[in-house]
Amino acid sequence: MQPSEMVMNPKQVFLSVLIFGVAGLLLFMYLQVWIEEQHTVTREQIQGHITNQNLKFHITEDPKGKKENLLLNSERPMRVLTKTSHSQGEDRVLGKTTGPPTIKLIAKHQGTRTVFKKFSEMKWPLDIHPLNKSLIKDNKWKETDVAQEKRRSFLQESCKKYGGVSRPQSHLFHMVSRIYVEDKHKILYCEVPKAGCSNWKRILMVLSGLASSAYNISHDAVHYGKHLKKLDSFDLKGIYTRLNTYTKAVFVRDPMERLVSAFRDKFEHPNSYYHPVFGKAIIKKYRPNACEEALNNGSGVKFKEFVHYLLDSHRPVGMDIHWEKVSKLCYPCLINYDFVGKFETLEEDANYFLQLIGAPKELKFPNFKDRHSSDERTNAQVVRQYLKDLTRTERQLIYDFYDLDYLMFNYTTPFL
Repeated sequence: MQPSEMVMNPKQVFLSVLIFGVAGLLLFMYLQVWIEEQHTVTREQIQGHITNQNLKFHITEDPKGKKENLLLNSERPMRVLTKTSHSQGEDRVLGKTTGPPTIKLIAKHQGTRTVFKKFSEMKWPLDIHPLNKSLIKDNKWKETDVAQEKRRSFLQESCKKYGGVSRPQSHLFHMVSRIYVEDKHKILYCEVPKAGCSNWKRILMVLSGLASSAYNISHDAVHYGKHLKKLDSFDLKGIYTRLNTYTKAVFVRDPMERLVSAFRDKFEHPNSYYHPVFGKAIIKKYRPNACEEALNNGSGVKFKEFVHYLLDSHRPVGMDIHWEKVSKLCYPCLINYDFVGKFETLEEDANYFLQLIGAPKELKFPNFKDRHSSDERTNAQVVRQYLKDLTRTERQLIYDFYDLDYLMFNYTTPFL
């Protein structure tokens, strides 16, 4: 090769510089990541530590989607074990340290281990605490109190007999994802849709100072306003502390009534989420020769079709909180609730609970219907009308589906 042939033209020079520049940048980025990994508790280390502590908790997050929430079968990303916006006044789980990176790493790892150790040593189910009745000055609550003690005792015995769970088998953050927190009065309320939850959220907003009256809060403000905190928004230390020191309440309803109420609410009225997401899938799978209009908009789902979807082990679309079992929403055999209210005696139970936690005397549980106020409330008589189209076998299968809810909360099966 002649010397003249070895001289690169300007284009070749530019390409060579560009290639070497990119290679240098990639090398620098790789070294930066490698150095950072040497001085950080990695996600894999934390997950490994969970496994080593024999915890069967996996951390999940609510799916993004439309207003009304939503399916329970989605995957969630790993949470970061640091102070969140709802952890005011609490230390970070991993703590603050000074000194060389290696010392920081050891301190962070030890802080993580301490919190996870607490959870691995927690006694499941959580201990049930006697209710503090020091604020009850009125004898009119005597019968309500007796009924309450019987419910708590019955739930405990049913869990021992049928629960068969000594340690959590579910995701920790998912397990507490339906529990609302009111820090001022130290309340944990597990939301069971179609069992008075909208008015309970209104009460929590008043108790926390977000509103002056439960009667002035709209449906949208209650459900979409994001004003209330949930227990899964706290770090592990925050969850641990509140589960063991706050008064935990759950309100339930006859499973068949709750199911019919959910169907009426979501499928018999215009709904921009449930019709296209659930309705279309249900009609497509369970209605032979469905018309094009029904397949396109998902409106007009029949109760029998809805029941077929519910009982299908291969549902075309996942479960929803409005008809999910209470045993999977609130985990009452793992989280021993201090107060068990019932929709059938909602106003009486709720007002007794407000007395127990020291709520303002003027605060009373609202008794208005949150939506579709002109519709008759779903009661036993209404339920029988919907069950007429079902076979006895289908009714029995619904009972079997909700069997734990029937057993734990001492509901009978009058509709069989």
